[in-house]
Amino acid sequence: MTQVPIPVSVLTGFLGAGKTTLLNRLLKDPALSDTAVIINEFGDVAIDHLLVERSSDGIIQLADGCLCCTVRGELVDTLADLVDQLQTGRISKLKRVIVETTGLADPAPVLQSIMGHPALVQAFRLDGVITLVDAVNGGTTLDDHLEAVRQVAVADRIVLTKTDLVDEPEALARLKARLEALNPSAPVIDVRTPEVGFAALFECGLYNPETKTADVRRWLGEEADHPRLHHGHQHDHHDHEHRHDSSVRTFSLVYDRPVPFSAIETFLDLLRLTHGDKLLRMKGIVEIAEDPSRPLVVHAVQRLLHPPASLPSWPDGVRGTRLVFITLDMPEDYVRRLFAAVTNTPAIDTPDRDAVQSNPLAIAGLS
Repeated sequence: MTQVPIPVSVLTGFLGAGKTTLLNRLLKDPALSDTAVIINEFGDVAIDHLLVERSSDGIIQLADGCLCCTVRGELVDTLADLVDQLQTGRISKLKRVIVETTGLADPAPVLQSIMGHPALVQAFRLDGVITLVDAVNGGTTLDDHLEAVRQVAVADRIVLTKTDLVDEPEALARLKARLEALNPSAPVIDVRTPEVGFAALFECGLYNPETKTADVRRWLGEEADHPRLHHGHQHDHHDHEHRHDSSVRTFSLVYDRPVPFSAIETFLDLLRLTHGDKLLRMKGIVEIAEDPSRPLVVHAVQRLLHPPASLPSWPDGVRGTRLVFITLDMPEDYVRRLFAAVTNTPAIDTPDRDAVQSNPLAIAGLS
């Protein structure tokens, strides 16, 4: 539908976290000119001071050249209408889309809408998920609402708001530690810091077609020395006393040899078929045996797999397979054993390794 896919960023966070306040601040940045904002929130949106014209179809022209589309139906229809307006000249330019979700939303369906539509996937690419957390009420919200836990777990960037209202530094430190344990790959940023702007929150996807650059390490949330990525053994995890936190886990899988495309396809299909509802998010890069010079990018949300795409070359010189999983009540050992089965490689603590390797369906419980 368009030659260069338009990046889409999802702005989420529980009720009262300050999404609209941050959005107003961000939209003043010239880097976000020609940006469409899709708001899926109950109640009034406090952007009246930016309005210069309101059209009858819900498209709002902002003073800085941005567009705001109030959701009147399904997200897919709204995105498709944006593309149609762009192609017919009703919108002269569209560089980016920001989707602000309702505070009560599980972000997974929004991500699926962006990633799963066969036509829209040609027009748009998911850039990243920005999750806001209220520093005053964040701990209680995470205790009481699983949606808030999911919002943090799938984030590429976590922004702490209202930190100036927290009287106890220890309480703020505990909340930060909890967020880092829930999602080790996402940086936690204080909204008051100068870093909260375009450079810190956007362009967190793997590949930017406009610049032809790819930053695998940043996309996967890896540290400089890959401390969380190891092959063949379990990772340490913190124990949590909180109600929901112990259900969410982030872990990584690394494999240092090329993988046949049929093997990775089988692995992803079986994983989504058996535990897709527990797969909050998965992203990674794979060295395919049939074409090892071009890394394959894979990205899934629950049972939906974004169409795999190949990069022109390895951007950081490190080949192999690196997969990051964010899961809800999914056994890590199951994932590792299933991958070992489809790649015909040893796995630790596999009860009947020979049987499993000869029949991957056995591990998936489908035989």
